[in-house]
Amino acid sequence: MTKKTVHVAVYDTFADWEIGATTAHINRTTWQREPGTWQTKTVGLTKDPITTLGGMRIVPDMTLAELTPADSAMLILAGADTWDGAELTPFAAKAREFLAAGVPVAAICGATLGLAKEGLLDSRAHTSNVREFLLYSGYAGAENYVEEAAVTDGDLITAGGTSPFEFARAALGRLGVYEPHVLDGWYRLYGHSDPAGWMVLAEYEEQRSVVHAG
Repeated sequence: MTKKTVHVAVYDTFADWEIGATTAHINRTTWQREPGTWQTKTVGLTKDPITTLGGMRIVPDMTLAELTPADSAMLILAGADTWDGAELTPFAAKAREFLAAGVPVAAICGATLGLAKEGLLDSRAHTSNVREFLLYSGYAGAENYVEEAAVTDGDLITAGGTSPFEFARAALGRLGVYEPHVLDGWYRLYGHSDPAGWMVLAEYEEQRSVVHAG
């Protein structure tokens, strides 16, 4: 089976909690429509280790220069303390390349500021932490700001930093990792601690086990 790869940009002060639900359930085969299809790889400016905001040390799998949209199913950009400077501009430029190629980009928290500075939110519906956060960039897309936890506009997903499960739901949905009703159950469980969501997931696994056993 050919793996589909989701690339995760990593850099110092990377806000690891913002995308944890997304990456964990891309890699976790349970409940997936096609188990074993998906994997994640980390991408750094270099292959030097980075330290996340949570103090975790990550050695990137590859460099940004090696990454091409043709080899990727999605680019994920998390927040960091350094998105307000120029250090992470190359990642925003890579997001432009992905969107131009029709490959999805999912950005949360500070990464949305980077995309705003790159001009990628000027004509796309989007969200962020708060509207004022993006106005700091001087971008021209303020009229396209949406007061939602996560927003999908074509190949672009954006979310605020306090909405990791809404972000994950949007990314997993865009990728097609789960059947729609399974994704709904997943979000009810993880996003709202609703035990009814677990029942949806358990029933799906049970039905699949019966099919495979037959």
